[in-house]
Amino acid sequence: MILVCGEALFDLFAEETGERLTFDARIGGSPFNVAVGLARLETPVAFFGALSADLFGERLRQALAREGVDTTLCPTRKALTTLSVVGLDASGSPAYAFYGDNAADRQLHEQDLPDLPDDIDMIHLGSFSALVEPIGNTLLALARREHGRRLIAYDPNVRPSVVGDLDAWRARLDELLPHVDLLKISAEDAETLYPGIDPRALARDWLSRGPRLVVVTRGGDGALAMTARQEVERPGRKIGVVDTVGAGDTFQAALLAGLAWGGTVSGDALAALEADALDTLLARAIEAAAITCTRRGADLPRRDEITLQTDPAAASPAPRSLHR
Repeated sequence: MILVCGEALFDLFAEETGERLTFDARIGGSPFNVAVGLARLETPVAFFGALSADLFGERLRQALAREGVDTTLCPTRKALTTLSVVGLDASGSPAYAFYGDNAADRQLHEQDLPDLPDDIDMIHLGSFSALVEPIGNTLLALARREHGRRLIAYDPNVRPSVVGDLDAWRARLDELLPHVDLLKISAEDAETLYPGIDPRALARDWLSRGPRLVVVTRGGDGALAMTARQEVERPGRKIGVVDTVGAGDTFQAALLAGLAWGGTVSGDALAALEADALDTLLARAIEAAAITCTRRGADLPRRDEITLQTDPAAASPAPRSLHR
């Protein structure tokens, strides 16, 4: 089972109609999306995050249960649910404004850390929950405690609209790296944190500081996976994009599901992955993310929508592999 940790919130999609501004409210939050994505890919998953007792929080809990996500580890808080107002630019890329100071999903303290059941073999941390307090230090403590016993995955999913101090994002990444086995980061986030530096150079540096596998996503241009021994690139898929909300979360869910399906649930197993296995993981994750981009909002695909075997003709040119 995979334990996903972090925020659960509501995305309010803003629409202008003349002088009126209306909102389409949809459940979301990066870790929430990853958990739902794993459930839809028929991968056992539990969620660890505080949920509000308000209307939105109850809807979030119901949605997790409906999707088949275990919520046993989710405490209830009286604080309000975080709201994220989402506007789309001309290209369909989302722009976020967060209303979440002192919200329920931040109210997770170190004393709330549970004893994890033995069937949890992977833990995913993500987004601004790894940074804002008190949940940020709580998740850092969890990663420190469980690293070496369970595979730890981290996706920074940088949100300057939540925390504008980029030094704080870099500092938290540095703190987590020694306790992370799988680091997945978008090229956009890498450029935000380390402008002008080649993602390959960044990945090599990160690999030297703890992670056994680094994956850099490039939106429509595909993705790059690197271990100490292998480097694999996979191009993107040409699709009609509705919007890109939830695409990165979909990629991460499919990546983690693929690792779970193959029994790759330790740092050593990640380091030992060969080029063909890495290519299969990337191809499946890219396909899943592409499906989400053809829909509005974070509507992640189900397992029967995804081609489970790698189709070499699905993307062109062929993937590039460099043995290191």
